Amino acid sequence: MIEVRIHGRGGQGNVAAAYLLAGAAIGEGWHALAFPAFGAERRGAPVAAFARMDRRVFRRRDQVARPHFLIVQDVALLHVPGVLDGLRPGGGLLINAPREPDATALPERHYTVAATQLARTHLGRPVPNTALLAVFLTLTGLLPLDALRRALAGRFHGAVLEANTRLIEAAAATAPSGAWAMEKADAAGA
Repeated sequence: MIEVRIHGRGGQGNVAAAYLLAGAAIGEGWHALAFPAFGAERRGAPVAAFARMDRRVFRRRDQVARPHFLIVQDVALLHVPGVLDGLRPGGGLLINAPREPDATALPERHYTVAATQLARTHLGRPVPNTALLAVFLTLTGLLPLDALRRALAGRFHGAVLEANTRLIEAAAATAPSGAWAMEKADAAGA
């Protein structure tokens, strides 16, 4: 089972990112589940969302405490206690930031991308979720980018879908393909 925890702020598409990731996995024949955890439900409030995916049926419905991967949609959240907690050894941290953060407690396996800037360029809005998912899939190789495109096509149409498709291509081009690829034994034993 692969577990992903996504941290962001209300309005950044955090919950949508978890649902898109799960939808992309389901489209590829995986079993997947996505769900949010809210504090105050307002724009700008911290939000966590979770995604689980496995080739086998699973029944776990609890929050992801020990993720294989963390996606942080707002670099300021790196300073919030608990955001980096539970990341498994060898896990990956994907950070939305215009430059490498000055934090000293980052895991060795982390990657920074200016996802908000990419979203503004391609969508005209500062919603980094699609860009981050494209980078995540490029880094991990867990699912093909086409799976993300199909998941987006289930939610959007016309110009919005076309803009997101361009964003996927641009974001994926920023990341080294397969840099965080998990071996089957790693995924099974982690």
